[in-house]
Amino acid sequence: MNSDFRMVATTMFGFEELLATELKNLGAQDVEPAVRSVSFRGDKGFMYKANIALRTAIRILKPIRRFKVAHEDDLYKKLMQIEWEKYMNVDTTFSIGAVVNSDNFTTNSHYISLKSKDAIADYFRNKYSKRPNVDVQNPDIKIHVHIQKDFCSVSLDSSGDSLHKRGYRLSTNIAPINEVLAAGLVLLSGYTGECNFIDPMCGSGTILIEAAMIANNIPANINRKEFGFEKWEDYDEELYFTIQESLLKKIRSSHFKIMGFDKAPSAVKKAQENIKNANLDEFIGVHHVNFFNSMKEVFGQTTLLFNPPYGERLNVDVQEFYKKIGDTLKHGYPDSTVWFITSDFEALKHVGLRTSRKIQVKNGDLDCKFVRYDMYAGSKKAKKNIETDEEE
Repeated sequence: MNSDFRMVATTMFGFEELLATELKNLGAQDVEPAVRSVSFRGDKGFMYKANIALRTAIRILKPIRRFKVAHEDDLYKKLMQIEWEKYMNVDTTFSIGAVVNSDNFTTNSHYISLKSKDAIADYFRNKYSKRPNVDVQNPDIKIHVHIQKDFCSVSLDSSGDSLHKRGYRLSTNIAPINEVLAAGLVLLSGYTGECNFIDPMCGSGTILIEAAMIANNIPANINRKEFGFEKWEDYDEELYFTIQESLLKKIRSSHFKIMGFDKAPSAVKKAQENIKNANLDEFIGVHHVNFFNSMKEVFGQTTLLFNPPYGERLNVDVQEFYKKIGDTLKHGYPDSTVWFITSDFEALKHVGLRTSRKIQVKNGDLDCKFVRYDMYAGSKKAKKNIETDEEE
């Protein structure tokens, strides 16, 4: 009997194709990208594997029911028809997450969560004279209700906490980059561990850690303490450890340098703590260096990837700051491929270099561009770089 079932992996805007590729490489079947999500087929073991290994997924959802829905009372009635004891019991704590994109519903997502919670509680109260409790902080089971136009999908969240919570980050700076975003940017850059890698404004080290895990094929969530599926009735611990072991056997060693710079000693300390916590200190070096006073000291092709500070984090002249980025790259980093993310599109004009690629991404709610500059080694070729891209 085929034990495969359909699942949905959610992701960030712009990462759908990256996630689809990751899923195919892991062995998923019937992979179909959508908006901020990718659906696929696999068995229970693959669900465990997806949670442990995927870099650009936020959650792995297991749909249990899909139905047409007309309004709030219709939703309540149809949720009451699900045999909830297949998934939980009266002693199970639960939480509900809801997303609503439908003209049929005039209420907000929070109200739909409450209505869904009432339906499940009333189902158990009517049948067993006792109801399970809601626990928003640490539930035994997380349920997702997604209403799109006339249809509602009800899913179990196999991940528990969002998969960006890798388990390695103990220390952060003011606005640390999300781990899924960091991994996605590294993958978008094409970096695979076959050249040197530098994050010249590394903050608490998230981009460096994600890059090192990609370079060495280390599963993204190997440091996680727990996944949602571990509290499910059908959790198979032996299968879980078999899957984990098979992924660990595929770890390789990259012999190129991975380095981070930051001008703040406190950031360097935080990055070093996080890197050690991720068991990656043998692969990554972090140095107290001001990027604007630096130059490339490693031999051969190098990828630079960074998230410059912006907005409230940047209490300086923005135009001058971005001009200094361009000048430093121009004079100090030949034979390098440079990528950085920014939400300040005006400031890009002041870098003074021509972009070779621009990709639309989001950082939270901020619309951003992920831009690439190619810094050539020879003086003739280098001159080609010294032009402002007026199209920015």
